[in-house]
Amino acid sequence: MKIVVLDGYTLNPGDLDWSELKSLGEVQIHERSAPSEIVTRARDAEIVLTNKVPLSAETLASLPSLRYVGVLATGYNIVDTAAARSRGIPVTHVPAYGTRSVAQMTFALILELASRVGDHSASVRAGDWSRCPDFCYWKSPLIELEGLTLGIVGLGRIGKAVAALGKAFGMEVIAAQGLRPISNSEGIRQSDLRAVLGASDIVSLHCPLTEATRHLINQETLGWMKPSAWLINTSRGPLIEEVALADALNSGRIAAAALDVLAVEPPPPTQPLISARNCLITPHVAWASGAARRRLLQVAVENIRAFQADRKVNLVN
Repeated sequence: MKIVVLDGYTLNPGDLDWSELKSLGEVQIHERSAPSEIVTRARDAEIVLTNKVPLSAETLASLPSLRYVGVLATGYNIVDTAAARSRGIPVTHVPAYGTRSVAQMTFALILELASRVGDHSASVRAGDWSRCPDFCYWKSPLIELEGLTLGIVGLGRIGKAVAALGKAFGMEVIAAQGLRPISNSEGIRQSDLRAVLGASDIVSLHCPLTEATRHLINQETLGWMKPSAWLINTSRGPLIEEVALADALNSGRIAAAALDVLAVEPPPPTQPLISARNCLITPHVAWASGAARRRLLQVAVENIRAFQADRKVNLVN
């Protein structure tokens, strides 16, 4: 069985082992694939694995041997799942592999805004402490999280993990009401989006990207937030209307943002948030801890084994 990995580098830049995957068939691994290279590389493949290389209906129709598509991620909007289903091609994804890593990164961003560790370290290395007449100094206000309100938008696995960390820091945690309300025993008050945005000192996005959530954060909803509020996004870039957020930051309409994802990745140099006031941006790394990537690869292999055994595991279509 021929298996083609279209973009394996971000999952495994060399620190993981492909041997389990290679035990399942004839495997070709490409570090990256341009759209023009997809059909040529995957023409004879029965199994195609992709992380961010898109598989459109037209592309799927050009792959006559294709029997299975595995997405090396949790989000699977890069595959036309309806077109795949119409051709009898199952599409799988890898849920839950990065829950702890993404929750950890969410709080790394929050803590950086609160304590400005990077700024203070850079200041010391630049000699500011050596020149200081006092035993200490701070470059910006230092914020204690205890007693602040953390608003979670999207209360799935990651949202709940972030909520638990917030409670460990002594924060009040509230959540935007979703389709699956949680039990009262978890101690998280739920409300509608407007109420959560209006009451929160920190808003953290953890909802999937759908047509209903695209640009969920826009000029209107940013207007519901406190001027002192921070916005965190470790979920999907297009949840935010980026020009509106840049304007809100630059005008002081909200106080800060910390983002691990953008609508276009890599971003063009003209991306307005790169130069926006008080905006931290990291290059989509919340998912990428070694532990999370090992889990991702293992589950991707198990998904293929299940397919080969005619079992349905982690299907999205």
